[in-house]
Amino acid sequence: MSMSPLMTAAELKQRLGSDTAVIDCRFSLADPALGYRQYRDGHITGAYYFSLDRDLSAPPAEHGGRHPLPDTDTLVAKLNAAGINDHSLVVAYDDSHFSFAARLWWLLRYLGHDNVALLDGGYRAWVTAGYPLDRREPAPRSGRFQARPQRQWTADVKQVQSAIGDQATLLLDSREPARYRGEQEPIDPVAGHIPGALNFPGCEASDADGFALGIDAQRARWQALPPHRELIIYCGSGVSACANLLSLHLAGHRARLYPGSWSDWCSYAELPVAGAGA
Repeated sequence: MSMSPLMTAAELKQRLGSDTAVIDCRFSLADPALGYRQYRDGHITGAYYFSLDRDLSAPPAEHGGRHPLPDTDTLVAKLNAAGINDHSLVVAYDDSHFSFAARLWWLLRYLGHDNVALLDGGYRAWVTAGYPLDRREPAPRSGRFQARPQRQWTADVKQVQSAIGDQATLLLDSREPARYRGEQEPIDPVAGHIPGALNFPGCEASDADGFALGIDAQRARWQALPPHRELIIYCGSGVSACANLLSLHLAGHRARLYPGSWSDWCSYAELPVAGAGA
């Protein structure tokens, strides 16, 4: 039986000091340096900081989206410096309803490491419980992480294009409804969504305090999905969609991630767009 992808603050506190690697993934799209400043102001003891831009993504190019998947060797080097081995338990947290920590959760599983969990409730849950914080950065360590990428877990732009109108495949858009409908687009140069995609906002996988919904509620989120469809999920840049991948996992569904997501799709002028103004 696979381990739960969620861990309470109390469970994590008991695991500190064992072969558990804790990763702080706090980040802000509006202020990319904020997460590290917050980390320096206080973090869970022994936690290493992984930046979405520097560590969990490759540099953007003309195509591929705003947060392409990181180079495998570069990410493995970062994981090794955090002392992560093939048998290590990795616990990730953020303060953004799993958006950034779930990116690491998905990446580790994509690289073949299933022993990974998310701190339920995130950093706020740890602080609310009154557990100790630290401002020191742990020294680099020497892990031996071996990557085994699951290439079939992703879909590229051509595969997504082929999925439009394909009755065997369903596209899922994880962005807020207004962005999905094309009524507003604060980040990317084009508004709208991929034709045929259904909207399931990733923020709805957790409650107002950042705790994951229960299993029954997660299953209810997806009960209207047509049966026997292959699912391909996307968001703005392949990050917040990972919160929905967590939700789907909890509900017993599988989906492929379109890593480039909308920011990749709209970089091709010839590709179709649905929504307001399309």
